Amino acid sequence: MQIGVQSFASRSRPVFETKDAERSHVLQRLAATCRIFGRRGYSEGLLGHVTVRDPELPDHFWVNPVGIPMHQVRVSHLVQVNHQGQVVQGSGMVNPVGLLLHTAVHQARPEVAAVCHAHALHASTWAAFERLLDPITQDACVFFEQQALILEPRVVRDPGSAARFAAGFGDKRVAIHAGHGIFTTGQTVDEAAWWFVLMNRCCEAQLIARACGEPSLWAADDARWLASVLGSPQFGWLSFQTLWDDIILSDADLVQ
Repeated sequence: MQIGVQSFASRSRPVFETKDAERSHVLQRLAATCRIFGRRGYSEGLLGHVTVRDPELPDHFWVNPVGIPMHQVRVSHLVQVNHQGQVVQGSGMVNPVGLLLHTAVHQARPEVAAVCHAHALHASTWAAFERLLDPITQDACVFFEQQALILEPRVVRDPGSAARFAAGFGDKRVAIHAGHGIFTTGQTVDEAAWWFVLMNRCCEAQLIARACGEPSLWAADDARWLASVLGSPQFGWLSFQTLWDDIILSDADLVQ
């Protein structure tokens, strides 16, 4: 079906009659996110994890398993885990460090439904500078005053250090973890995935700009207004639908 600009802009988050229907939808979007990340080169070996809170059980989330390339993930591969780190559904292995980090954020942030992290090249490289993204482009303004910079702990080994990581995240939408990479959150996995894709591109833009000289910055008031409009949960969700429409055409098997 062809989707025009006007009809696309009128799309909104679906409403479900049952939790099972909502779960099915959420898992398809989680698998699609993994495919998109894999296609864009964010997946390195066993690294990279995306989690989404179960619609019915708020202390359980779904995650892609270790060992299956992101660009091959299907709904049937996804694993449900509780906040104690126990696998409840599925048979795949789960990244233990990713489990610690995501559990801590989900526990600390009840409004967050999804968390994305992967070792995307430009995001990981920018994290080595231990500084926030500057508002040098309109896209970067989306994250103005919405970023956390987490300097410690650099390595998460246990629940205590994971809790410190989540505390450092605070109430921000995205975080730069020093020497590691970026983490993005959202009210939906669609939204969290879009922020990750966009933020990695912004990291790339800032690396290029700094290599060429000293870029100018947007005025704070303008950057703040752009963040309130282009950085809204609805705009993030809607932006992801362009990626969904593309991936479901080429990778229809992801729903299996």
